[in-house]
Amino acid sequence: MAHLSAEQAGGQNVIAFLDMLAHAEGVQRFSEHGGYDVLVGGGRFTSYAEHPRKLVWLPKYRIHSTAAGRYQFLWKTWNTLRNRLKLSDFGPAAQDRAAIELLRENGSLADIKKGWISSAVRKSRKTWASLPDAGYGQRELPLETLLAVYQKAGGQIA
Repeated sequence: MAHLSAEQAGGQNVIAFLDMLAHAEGVQRFSEHGGYDVLVGGGRFTSYAEHPRKLVWLPKYRIHSTAAGRYQFLWKTWNTLRNRLKLSDFGPAAQDRAAIELLRENGSLADIKKGWISSAVRKSRKTWASLPDAGYGQRELPLETLLAVYQKAGGQIA
């Protein structure tokens, strides 16, 4: 199963932003599959047939979460996106499409395509807890780190 190409995603800036989100969410260190198969907390799942819907206890943050995949979709969020986008599975391309839809919804997708990455990060902070000033009480990465990851992934800053 393949993830989306730059052309399918809407350009290299979008792919680089997705790579930056995966880095921020911390999933890639747990998987040789780009993080598409990672449960919150670092566990793995083996079937892309559907969102694993596994409730995981995170003692460090004192919360339960169903986050899974490269972009750490909560089950409720995934279910909404799956239905809206008519996604047939939880594979890499479906996860990429769903993440791009969230970027469109939060108003950051147009900014990403223009290279306005600081603005896009700010608009996405309530969508992903790992972004600066998200305010969820979880680990947040600094903007400077995210911009470096974005550029290393081939993204351009305007």
